[in-house]
Amino acid sequence: MNEIVNFQGARATVQNKRVKFLAVTFLAFVSIIFIGCNRTDTSGGGSSAATTGAANVDPNDTAANVNGKPIKMEEVERGIKQQAQGQESKLSPLELASARLQILDGLIQNEVLYQKAEKEGTVPKDDDITAEVNKQKTSSNLSAEKFDEQMKQAGMTDASYRETVKRVLAVKNLIEKITGKIEAPKDSEIDAFYNGNKSAFVNKRGVKLAAIVIDPTNSGEGDTTTSEQEAVLKGNEIIKRIQQGQDFASIAREASEDQSKLQGGDLGTISEDELKQTFPPQVAATLMNEKFPIGNILPTPIQGKFFILKLQERSLKDENLTLESPGVREKVIQQLIGARKQLLSQSYAAIAMNEAKVENFLAQKVVANPNELSGARPAGADDAGANANTNTNSTANTNANANTNSNMKPAASGSSDATGAKSAPAAGKAANAPR
Repeated sequence: MNEIVNFQGARATVQNKRVKFLAVTFLAFVSIIFIGCNRTDTSGGGSSAATTGAANVDPNDTAANVNGKPIKMEEVERGIKQQAQGQESKLSPLELASARLQILDGLIQNEVLYQKAEKEGTVPKDDDITAEVNKQKTSSNLSAEKFDEQMKQAGMTDASYRETVKRVLAVKNLIEKITGKIEAPKDSEIDAFYNGNKSAFVNKRGVKLAAIVIDPTNSGEGDTTTSEQEAVLKGNEIIKRIQQGQDFASIAREASEDQSKLQGGDLGTISEDELKQTFPPQVAATLMNEKFPIGNILPTPIQGKFFILKLQERSLKDENLTLESPGVREKVIQQLIGARKQLLSQSYAAIAMNEAKVENFLAQKVVANPNELSGARPAGADDAGANANTNTNSTANTNANANTNSNMKPAASGSSDATGAKSAPAAGKAANAPR
């Protein structure tokens, strides 16, 4: 193994590059729980945690009925709070009404599918729920304190968390049951798909990498280093362990401060073009250099973090793959089956929605009071991000749960909006609005 240069600090050498392939999405299950499409059983009254951040909104108001089962305003407001990240008081009535309606759409579909799951007998037992809760807490890579803190910030209690896990599993089991009837594609279909998409089956010139990441900041995701000095010491100690012959993947699982640790640090295959866009030029050049041996490690600071990269494979030319190439046929089969499952689950959800009796009282209020939806913001509001962008994905996919993702920017107004909830004080009193 070549001599490895130890870390010497990040600030002077950090390149402002975007390490996009390491932006490993937080576990989908936990994202669902903390993003806001969590339904809790409100038949016995709402939890106090859910009402936080929903000032001037009666949490007991019914936003919608699904086959007679109410969805309370507290659930919608919980979603607003989570999506706006505490800045919901600055949204204009127009933005607030739009966000509420989109969040409610997701909650309605979630409730429709859960009721279907109850009829199909796919609701999990208590032991299964407990096992999944423990699994998600462990795989979140958060300390118990940090996990509880995020739950509290999301307006959730242990009971509401379990209820969300129950609903997610119930609908997931339902979709698996529905899509379980899909058969494997025939050889003729596999051949047709491959022949029509040959450009997708090319191994580009590039490398396959693994990484151990040390984060000097205290991000709370399993970090053991909270300063650059600590990160340098830890990085150099890890390098010594690797040079002594210890397994890279095992060390990554144990010591890396990034979600890629769950895959033993594996980052997959990266084309040369992606490599140049992601890493500093000298790092990309070194990894593509034939003189740099396969299996060697390369420490490098990037964007304030320390990366210990391991070169696993290198391809110096594009390679056209065939159906007989390792893994290609299996990939085609997975894509075909996955596409069918997605279409079937979406169609099932559409039918379920058509069959359900849904009363959307929130939408009715908007229709009855269209001229009350002001877009005004208070003086001093941040105009840099003027538009609130709420994107609700409520299709019945594998997770089969409404997943609301919002990018709301600060905004406010002083009038009641058409959904019946009051916003922040008027512009003249904006100084008193929560920040």
